[in-house]
Amino acid sequence: MTTFLLSVGSPDLIGSAARGAVITAFFVFIGLCLLWVFTLATQDDDPERLYVAGRSLPPVFNGVAMAGEQITVVILVSLPGAIALFGYDGVSTAVDSALALGVFLLLASRIRATRRYTLGELFALRAEGPGTRIAGAVVTLCIAVPLLMVQLRAGGITAALLIGMPTGTAQVVCTVLMGFLITCFAGVADLRGTSFIQVAKVPIALATLAALALLALRLFDWSPESLLSTAMDKSMSPDDYLSPGLWAHTADFGPLGTISDHIVVILGTAMMPHLLLRVSASRDVSAARRSLSVAVGLTGLFYLLLIMAGVAAAAVVGSGQIGVVDVKGQGAPILLASEVLPHHATGRVVVIVLVACAAFLAVLTAVASVTFAAAVSVARDLFGQRGRSRIGIGELAVTRLSVVALCAVSLLLATALYRYPIEFLLAFSLSLAATCVFPALVYSFLWTGFNRRGLLWLVYGGLSICTLLTLASPAVSGTKYALLPEQDFNLIPLHTPGLISVPAAFLLGWLGSARPWEGAARTRRTALREARSQ
Repeated sequence: MTTFLLSVGSPDLIGSAARGAVITAFFVFIGLCLLWVFTLATQDDDPERLYVAGRSLPPVFNGVAMAGEQITVVILVSLPGAIALFGYDGVSTAVDSALALGVFLLLASRIRATRRYTLGELFALRAEGPGTRIAGAVVTLCIAVPLLMVQLRAGGITAALLIGMPTGTAQVVCTVLMGFLITCFAGVADLRGTSFIQVAKVPIALATLAALALLALRLFDWSPESLLSTAMDKSMSPDDYLSPGLWAHTADFGPLGTISDHIVVILGTAMMPHLLLRVSASRDVSAARRSLSVAVGLTGLFYLLLIMAGVAAAAVVGSGQIGVVDVKGQGAPILLASEVLPHHATGRVVVIVLVACAAFLAVLTAVASVTFAAAVSVARDLFGQRGRSRIGIGELAVTRLSVVALCAVSLLLATALYRYPIEFLLAFSLSLAATCVFPALVYSFLWTGFNRRGLLWLVYGGLSICTLLTLASPAVSGTKYALLPEQDFNLIPLHTPGLISVPAAFLLGWLGSARPWEGAARTRRTALREARSQ
């Protein structure tokens, strides 16, 4: 959910008096983080130790890191604003995101038991061969690149907001600088090193959101009821704040559009490729279950605090002021941090710095995790042992080069499209994960008749359906928030295609594997032979 966080002429959210201290503290934090990152870099030549930490991460440690995987900069920056502006619809999205790990829990034990950790390897459970592995790599890349674009851009725009330079040029420069720093991190990181950063991020993010919520409650004499009623009064539509429909894209197709969004957010968030590496790092199946139990608890707490911060932003700042900065509300966390304490207070600088540090860690870890998972898939699934032998490069070298290439391509695309709202790319990535990954894994684990033909039909058919439906949706044309608002070629009034694409993928997988027409043809031939014999 990323669009322009600032526009030319946006107000200075921090103030000149505090800006110097905020920028200094922020850059010191960045320097310390990068120094720590490079100390965690490994020189191990064992791919399994690099990719899944030798399957040795303790359950609680891995569970906290798994919770950290859910704390991305887009979630941290966008959802409080969505809740502040759109009330019930924003809360609904937060709840869906929190439920995603519960869905992943249903398949995590089976995934860990296979000892496989890329989509291509999991797809090959019922259908061995290079074609299935390539299909896994294609899906992984199609999910990863849009996600990387959104995360890099959100990080750069947040940095531009913090330094008080709301121009498009400043946004691009900050995006490039942030992208360069994160590429350096991703290029040397492995799963173990990333895990330490994830574990550090979780308490920082939770403490930041808790501080914002408590400081806001203090302004209302510690009365949640007073806070909520003020949020409703200062919202864009007080009577509808706690009812569905304020968010523009939820009103086009009524309940069916809402159901489609629920399907995409829950299944898509649960089926991200980087979660496969994370659960595979557990010592065994029981450890994977314990890790997920820890992750579910921490993720639930995170989203609860996120909802509280969103309501607090509506009450303290007001939807009108939040909407001035950005129509999607992505300035809400920093606006809230700058308003919960008096402008002359030292604590105000501390709170703003906490928000900035949490956002930087979120973008750092999110980009690194997604990039690393995609690079592992490229090295193991796309090239394979034969492909690497032809080009004369080892597996780890292919992985590192893939990391740099993916970051560079994503950064180039993010900066080239900085004038356009690319929020639909996040929904597209989630739709692909929900459509191509979830049905394929369900069939692979639960249906012995699932075969190579069914897998390829499901994956490539689902990819095609998602692409076509997204291009024909209001997310791309015909609406105020579309990629091309001046054009109007949307044919499907669904913001996300999950309501159609997920059942279609299941159907394609069944048709390709069962081929019922062949059975019908055999029945007709048998009946014809019997008729002739009589």
